[in-house]
Amino acid sequence: ISLQNSRTSKSNKDCLMLLKICFSVVICAFIGWITNFIAIKMLFHPRRPVQLGSLTVQGIFPKRQKALALNLAAAIEGELLSHQDIRGAMHHPDFSARLREKILAGFTDFLGTRLTSLHPMVGMFLDGTMMEKIRELLEAELDRIVPGLLETAADELEQALDLRKVIQEKIESLSMERLETLLMSIMAREFRFIEVVGAVLGALIGLTQGLLFF
Repeated sequence: ISLQNSRTSKSNKDCLMLLKICFSVVICAFIGWITNFIAIKMLFHPRRPVQLGSLTVQGIFPKRQKALALNLAAAIEGELLSHQDIRGAMHHPDFSARLREKILAGFTDFLGTRLTSLHPMVGMFLDGTMMEKIRELLEAELDRIVPGLLETAADELEQALDLRKVIQEKIESLSMERLETLLMSIMAREFRFIEVVGAVLGALIGLTQGLLFF
C-alpha cells in the first residue's frame, strides 16, 4: 500500500509538473503573439498623438509619414524607376518601330484620304505608284528623324517631370486609412508570419522555463 501511495504521489507530481509546463508554454506563446500583434498595430495606431503624462504616443507611420514619403520616393527613383529607365524604354527598338509605324500610318492616311478629298486633281496625282514612292521617302526620313525625336522627348520629359517629387506627393496625400489598407493587403502574410514567430518563440521560452524551474 505504501509503495502504491508513493507511485500515486509521484504520478500526481508528474502530472502537476506537466500541467505547469503546458501552462507556461501557452502563456508565453500568447505573450509572444500579442506582443508582436500590438507592435504591428502600433505601426499605424494611434493615428493622432495621444498624451500619456509626459509621454506622447503615436503610430510610427502617421508620425513619420513625410519622412517615409521622402525616403520611399528617393529609393524608388534611385533603385526602381528613374528617367534613365524611361529613356531606355523610349529608345527600345520595339517602341521606336511602333512609333515609326504610327507616324507613317498617319501620314499615309493624310495623303491618301484627307488630302485627296480637297480636289480631284490631287487624287489623280497621288496614284498608287506615287503613293508608294512617297511612302518610301517617308520611311527613309523617319529612320533619320525618330531617334532624335525620341531623345528630345526624353529630355523634355526629364525637365518637366520630377519623379521623386511626384512620388513623394502621392504618398503624402494618402490618408492613413488608405496607407494601412494598402500595406496590409501587400504584407498581410508577412505580418501574420511575424505574429506566428512571436508565438513560437514565446512557446519555446515557456518550455525552457518550465523544464528549468519546474
